Amino acid sequence: MKLLDLAGIAVRALLSNKLRSFLTMLGIMIGVGAVVSIMSLGQAQEAEMEQAFASLGGNLIYVLPRDLGGVTIGGSPPLTLEDAEAIARQAPSVAGVAAAAQRYNVQIVAGREQMTAIVAGVTPPYVWINNLELDRGSFITDSDDRARSRVVVLGSEIASSLFAEMDPTGQPIRIDGRQYQVIGVLETKGVGFGTEDMTAYIPLPTYYATLAPDQVTARGQGVQNIAVQANSRDEIDSAIEEITAILRERHRVPEGEQADFRIINMESVAATAGQMLGLVQRILAAIAGISLLVGGIGIMNIMLVSVTERIREIGLRKAVGAKRRDIMTQFLTEAATLSFLGGAVGVGLAWGIIQFVAAMAAGAGFPIDVRLAGNVVVLTLGVAIFIGLVSGLYPAVRAARLDPIESLRNE
Repeated sequence: MKLLDLAGIAVRALLSNKLRSFLTMLGIMIGVGAVVSIMSLGQAQEAEMEQAFASLGGNLIYVLPRDLGGVTIGGSPPLTLEDAEAIARQAPSVAGVAAAAQRYNVQIVAGREQMTAIVAGVTPPYVWINNLELDRGSFITDSDDRARSRVVVLGSEIASSLFAEMDPTGQPIRIDGRQYQVIGVLETKGVGFGTEDMTAYIPLPTYYATLAPDQVTARGQGVQNIAVQANSRDEIDSAIEEITAILRERHRVPEGEQADFRIINMESVAATAGQMLGLVQRILAAIAGISLLVGGIGIMNIMLVSVTERIREIGLRKAVGAKRRDIMTQFLTEAATLSFLGGAVGVGLAWGIIQFVAAMAAGAGFPIDVRLAGNVVVLTLGVAIFIGLVSGLYPAVRAARLDPIESLRNE
């Protein structure tokens, strides 16, 4: 018998018990829908994360205090502007260095609009070392730095909140009660890694003079982090070794003791984050895949019931010449059809789920580019059909072994 004829018989058999067939497919539908939606959303999130880390640059290294709970350890700043300057002078593998200090929840006022945001004091190289792009205006210059100018560069969210569609450049704003002039606006970084969109940038000397005079101590001018751009990816390891040696010497850290700073390579952070996201994604998919196994048990159960109900039909088909393999193929086809239809509806369910999640994320201000992953759809449908075939194997073998004479006598 041709496969098309078998498929037609299978569809007619399933349509004769619509509710039962639907309930049988439910497990497969839920399993496929859950697996496909989880994997598709996971791939979208992985792409967003890769894009966010790529925007930082592959050669970026951050030097941070060991104690992230504050800017001081034992009353002295663990990292200083002088440390950054020493790294720039003494590390041959380093292309550029930028220091940054920041305060949170600072009030910013423009006309009648006001908000709280992050204010960061930075050095001029900060913009290119951190791969920031200007939407309009200019960034802080060396002359702004030397003159302690009260100028500010706004993140995109701050600019849109305070000025809406108006061009902020040249406009006055007040930061913590002091007047500044807006000289530039950064392009949006989106919802990935970092808080650049919600940060206002001012010259570091201005930051010390107006917002944080307490961060200037006998040890130096304290900073929260030092961003370092290595000459190339091949020189990241040597740059880290040079930075470590310079800072351990400057901070007088004895050999064998833990330093009061730590160094983060953004390339390794991106790789670790990707591995963790992939692991979580696989665990969630495995949990969702349990529904596929449950669906397979449901198919086996319903196919056994179907064999019992159709004993006379099986006997009649054998009496007119149907062979064991024909009976077996018929029931396997029905099981595979159940799985395929359940999987197809599950893919539609997954599409609805990811569209709903994407709409919710966009409504909350976190747009994500998510779509059905074709490879995941094909693989999951293949697994669903395989589970259906395996689940239908025993009922099919049982049907094929029925004695035709005994089958015809069955009431």
